[in-house]
Amino acid sequence: MKKPFVTEEQLQKIVQEYPTPFHLYDEAGIRRHCRMINEAFSWNPGFREHFAVKATPNPSILRIMKEEGCGVDTASLTELMLAEKCGFKNEEIFFTSIDTPAEDFRKAYDLHAIINFDDPDAMNFFEKHVGKLPKTACLRYNPGGVFTLNKSHEGFQVMGQLEENKFGMTKDQIFACFQRLKEAGCENYGLHTFLASNTLSDDYYPALARIIFSLAVEVKETLGISVSFINLSGGIGVPYKPDERSNNVLAIGAGVKKAYEEILVPAGLGNVRLCTELGRWMTAESGCIVTKVVHLKDTYRHYAGVDANACNLMRPAMYGAYHHITVMGKEDQPCDHVYDVIGDLCENNDKLAIQRSLPELEPGDLLVIHDTGAHGFSMGYNYNGRLRSAELLLKEDGTVKMIRRPETPDDYFATLNF
Repeated sequence: MKKPFVTEEQLQKIVQEYPTPFHLYDEAGIRRHCRMINEAFSWNPGFREHFAVKATPNPSILRIMKEEGCGVDTASLTELMLAEKCGFKNEEIFFTSIDTPAEDFRKAYDLHAIINFDDPDAMNFFEKHVGKLPKTACLRYNPGGVFTLNKSHEGFQVMGQLEENKFGMTKDQIFACFQRLKEAGCENYGLHTFLASNTLSDDYYPALARIIFSLAVEVKETLGISVSFINLSGGIGVPYKPDERSNNVLAIGAGVKKAYEEILVPAGLGNVRLCTELGRWMTAESGCIVTKVVHLKDTYRHYAGVDANACNLMRPAMYGAYHHITVMGKEDQPCDHVYDVIGDLCENNDKLAIQRSLPELEPGDLLVIHDTGAHGFSMGYNYNGRLRSAELLLKEDGTVKMIRRPETPDDYFATLNF
């Protein structure tokens, strides 16, 4: 059973100062995950986790990452600006984008970020608008086909139809782009690939590593180019449902090490530095939404109306994603009532949970919606004129800090021209 990282007593004190709904993050949990990923890859000198800013774009969260030795992965001008304001510099910043505007490329170049090119035309566009190709560059690989993992007792699990994936380039394009970078005087070459999302298997990263490590060997043998860094991207998932397993990140790191020693070391590539760009695994479990039951409605179903909605957490409406719910103070009561937990948007998909078994609810009950520390607030929006909520940080010493204030009507009207 999932347990909140905050107690009912703590929450009752917090809601006296900060009205619901709000996003709450656990500093201790975030730091713990930073240290776990660094330990898992400590065998690789120069390893760096580049936290995916899109997951939780808040300066307080990013500064925790920086203090723990992480870099950032960015995808837009504003994410680059946020990274800069938080003190990230040079190769601490990865820039992985698609369909990229010229000003974004120029900003990434000015910051000396690692540019991760998604396709040959992106290189043409970059050279046209920046004036030259970078000295350090990375290429994003899409191997095509269907990526599967062999799971014991379950046969093959299909993880992704890669030819339907809009990201990355073919092997032939990789070779042509590396040759072009070489001719342009590139000094540091990197490879990147992303094959699946939210995997709950310790075999995913090692399988991905074998694919991209083998490509690095082929590049060296064919072009005489020695890749100096490889980004394994993200994809390590979290158990959103109580009965799902957690990934063993130490086992994942050991599996990648085995592939590294079997593929890269014999090819004379034993100095390749590894990177990851995790978002979900780094912060999802260290975040929750705290919301209050406002209304109860009985028609063809039992509905529990809360003061949060899809503007606060878009994933259930967008993907049908599951987020576990704890009714604070009723953890030991039987879950013998079935509710659709709904928000106040004029859309029928504004449901944070559908047909969820919970203890009997009453107006005023506090609900904790788990695992919203990644892709929660960051995917928020203002439909129906609803305003985005505050973000709070539960610090290691037990105090709470507001790290983003709630929006006001003035914020909503600020960009309008009356």
